[in-house]
Amino acid sequence: MSKKNFSQETKITYLGRNPSDNHGVVNPPVYHASTILFNSVEEMEARAAVKFEKGTINYGRQGTPTVFSLENAIAELEGGYGAFCVSSGLGAITTAILSLVESGDHILVTDSVYAPTRMFCNDVLKRMGVETTYYDPLIGKDIDTLIKPNTRLVFTEAPGSHSFEMQDIPAISKAAHSKGALVIMDNTWATPLFCKSFELGVDISVHAGTKYVVGHSDAMLGLIITTEECYQKVKQTTFHLGQCSGPDDVYLAQRGLRTMAVRLKQHQESGIKVAKWLQSRSEVSRVLHPALPEDPGHEIWKRDMTGATGLFSFILNPTSKSAINAMVNDLDLYGIGYSWGGYESLILPSDPSSIRTATKWNAEGPLLRLHIGLEDPDDLIRDLEAGFERMSAN
Repeated sequence: MSKKNFSQETKITYLGRNPSDNHGVVNPPVYHASTILFNSVEEMEARAAVKFEKGTINYGRQGTPTVFSLENAIAELEGGYGAFCVSSGLGAITTAILSLVESGDHILVTDSVYAPTRMFCNDVLKRMGVETTYYDPLIGKDIDTLIKPNTRLVFTEAPGSHSFEMQDIPAISKAAHSKGALVIMDNTWATPLFCKSFELGVDISVHAGTKYVVGHSDAMLGLIITTEECYQKVKQTTFHLGQCSGPDDVYLAQRGLRTMAVRLKQHQESGIKVAKWLQSRSEVSRVLHPALPEDPGHEIWKRDMTGATGLFSFILNPTSKSAINAMVNDLDLYGIGYSWGGYESLILPSDPSSIRTATKWNAEGPLLRLHIGLEDPDDLIRDLEAGFERMSAN
């Protein structure tokens, strides 16, 4: 049987590994390396001449077998040509954007984007002379009305941070490509398992590997996957920016990758169970989760993705900040913190109106974002139920 016919749940257990090259050792070894020695000046010069080619080992920052094993696995899982490990999810976003723009260019960015992406555009790109226009995440094919002659890229994120709108990525990609613009997608939420972004038409996919790939809240990692056409641009920019990732963080990502499929099944199952329970609560106005049939983005999610993860939001009916604090502060199983994707559940009050410019956030009440971890979902529900009781008593 050809390995090409195996499911992705099977592939995730062996991609990037070759025990026969490592004395039968199951996991790729961890190379701690800065200096790489050459046998001769001629060999050094020959490798320097091809330093941007895939798999070239020239200096520790440019990659080692440890790094290449993860990059190759991630690229194949998502259906890209090649991948790059960088320092963080934000590092992946900024490196991908910088690889495609120069002074005088214009880019389009979804209004529901991860807040640090917006900060980068409004600060660094603005100082570089790159103009950013934010657009309604639900714009779809009408994105073509915003594309200018100097528009170089459209930055998408599905679903959107905190507000969880599902973008019509195929329609946006088609419109962008028809006018010569490229498309970047932040695919962290769905991961390469649940969304094959290149089948949707994107040119570059970025991930905070910190989240579900690592899966244990103990490493920082960014991942960039590209088409063959974009590969050299991103590789050179990664090199020029000095972007790389530490070998131990890469190792933790490799280990996390092997269990990501089973972890995501549990995140999805528990997340949907908690989300449906929240829909039944009188304190909750609505739940923002694209896998729920009632969600406005459900049909796009069902078309473009094969699963859901543990991150979603819900909107409360109008209530006071002190009541929210009373609910959140004494939860036993939900940590209060940024990030997500680990085995532990998290809760985070959020106000998307502070990071919107193209659209208005007019929710009927406060928003709380949840990451549902690997705890028993019935325990997580009971914890939230006690929290609602504290909120009502406040």
